[in-house]
Amino acid sequence: MKTIDNHNFNKLRALIRVDFNVPLNKEMQITDDTRMRAAIPTIKKIISDGGSVVLMSHRGRPDGVTPEFSLKHLVPALSEMLSVDVLFEEDCIGEKTISSAKNLVAGQVLLVENLRYYKEEAAGDLNFAEELSKLGDVYVNDAFGTAHRAHASTSIVAQFFNNKKFIGYIMSNEINNIDKVLKSAKKPLTAIMGGAKVSSKITIISRLLSEVDNLIIGGGMTFTFVKALGGNIGNSLVENDKLELALEIIKTAKEKNVNLYIPTDSVNADQFSNDANVKLSLIGEVQEGFMGLDIGKETAESFSNVITNSATILWNGPMGVFEMENFSNGTKSVADALVKATEKGAFTLVGGGDSVAAINKYKLADKVSYVSTGGGAMLEYLEGKVLPGIAAITE
Repeated sequence: MKTIDNHNFNKLRALIRVDFNVPLNKEMQITDDTRMRAAIPTIKKIISDGGSVVLMSHRGRPDGVTPEFSLKHLVPALSEMLSVDVLFEEDCIGEKTISSAKNLVAGQVLLVENLRYYKEEAAGDLNFAEELSKLGDVYVNDAFGTAHRAHASTSIVAQFFNNKKFIGYIMSNEINNIDKVLKSAKKPLTAIMGGAKVSSKITIISRLLSEVDNLIIGGGMTFTFVKALGGNIGNSLVENDKLELALEIIKTAKEKNVNLYIPTDSVNADQFSNDANVKLSLIGEVQEGFMGLDIGKETAESFSNVITNSATILWNGPMGVFEMENFSNGTKSVADALVKATEKGAFTLVGGGDSVAAINKYKLADKVSYVSTGGGAMLEYLEGKVLPGIAAITE
């Protein structure tokens, strides 16, 4: 793939697809600017070459023009991050926007309005993509988080740039770090799969069973496995239509000599609340009227031991309802174990919305090897799917 490092952007106008889908409060102030800050190195590389930049992004899921979803609210913060007065256009296509883009001089940055004000964006409309293409001489995709969507700005627009299309630093970093797990992992390789449902992780688990030495199961999906094995799970979350699937995963792991770790004890509550009555139990002996909301102490110690003795670790999904303090110990113990493993020289990759939220909650993001912000795109890449946003650059 052609990265921006392979090119000098002097006197060129780069149309960059960024992911500025950031949260704002009621005062229209950014509450988490992580995605914006991540894009700064790509923008600065092009500016430092003597080029100019046109930025396009979506934000939220607006139904037509919706003021609270306008990207104009991002301009002050972006200007500060870049130390440049960022220009703004109140549309992302049209003669006025094209004129503003063409009048940019070296070092200038223009942000255009929310792409999803147009339904043609999500529809992957060819004509809309062609209009967007008029904003730049070259195209750069640096929005890995949307690379799994065949939208006009992420895959269709690239065809109008022939060999003048590149991936930015976010995109290349995401691909390179995920590939360290999928293609060049040091052994032993451990995957930690948590979250609510087996069904949402089955494709990833199936692929990883051919790669990993250890597979750790946690979170709500645990109880589908436990019930399939004949355990009592009380009111715990379960997918009754996936019991056979859980048994199949257990069987496949055994056939492939993968060490499969399922929790042995759990922290249970009589309601889904931090103020609930709490009881501990063995994993297959959850009390009637109670639901498992976290892994127990014995399980946390066992999982931590596996993690700290691994050379490569992928973490996707929490061990419990970590948002509630009384059910956060399991997830915190996994995060701490990842930090210890990293200190010992392991490569640790954290990905998926809840895992990223957890590692950020415990302020440990800078103590693991890489935190993916790709969300759904990362999951699909792990599943082995071809992402339209990447394929469009490589074609």
